[in-house]
Amino acid sequence: MNRNGQALVEYILIIALISVIAIALVNYFGGYLKDAITKTSCSLVDEEYVKGDKPGEGYCQEETQTNNAS
Repeated sequence: MNRNGQALVEYILIIALISVIAIALVNYFGGYLKDAITKTSCSLVDEEYVKGDKPGEGYCQEETQTNNAS
């Protein structure tokens, strides 16, 4: 009896399960990854990183310099 088709279906199910897990992990940790990349890019362009309310909402802002002219 030829069972090659059955093995193919099992491989497809395994790949589908791994894909679903990978997508779930990216959705869960995506905000933290975005914040890490944003924080790094802020330091590259000499801007200040401002943390957002939720993960993934951080942004770069120009550094404010105070002039103490007395």
